[in-house]
Amino acid sequence: MLKVLSILVLASLAGGACAQTGIKPGLWEMRVGKNVVDGVDTSAQMAGMAAQMNEQMAKMSPEQRAQISAMMGQKGVGLPSAGGAIQICITPEMARRDVPVPDKDGACQPTNIRRSGNRMSYEISCVGRDGAKTTGTGESTIKGDSVSTRSDMTIVERGQTHRMQSESEMRFVKSDCGDVKPIAPPKRP
Repeated sequence: MLKVLSILVLASLAGGACAQTGIKPGLWEMRVGKNVVDGVDTSAQMAGMAAQMNEQMAKMSPEQRAQISAMMGQKGVGLPSAGGAIQICITPEMARRDVPVPDKDGACQPTNIRRSGNRMSYEISCVGRDGAKTTGTGESTIKGDSVSTRSDMTIVERGQTHRMQSESEMRFVKSDCGDVKPIAPPKRP
């Protein structure tokens, strides 16, 4: 279940970073407000995992913390804050694309993107490199320096089906991403 949960969290992050209409390039902080997996609210568990990670990080030497921070930054996310927010970097190119940010592999490209004012809705239907099939919908609303996203996804992996509903909020932090590297752009076929 932990592997499934981590996959679902990554799916949530990809969906949470989604609406690009008018979004600024730079460092954003994303907080998952609600995450329901197979009918069970895992929000508290996710917050607990972030708190536990922060606790473990506090016990490390400054050099070890810097190494972990750099390693996560290379993966496209910053360390979770005390409140569980995760930092992500949006490049100018990503902001100009005006589409939801894909997963790290670029395997799950959004389809049927619809825009109306400050809202963007989309669909996902793909098979990831790990063989997991993801289908679902999402909607994002942009209000100034914040993006709210709701998604409803079904993930089929190794014969097991999991359903995830999530709600997340992104807030613009600053133009400079610092050590947080952007999520890799999708690979072109």
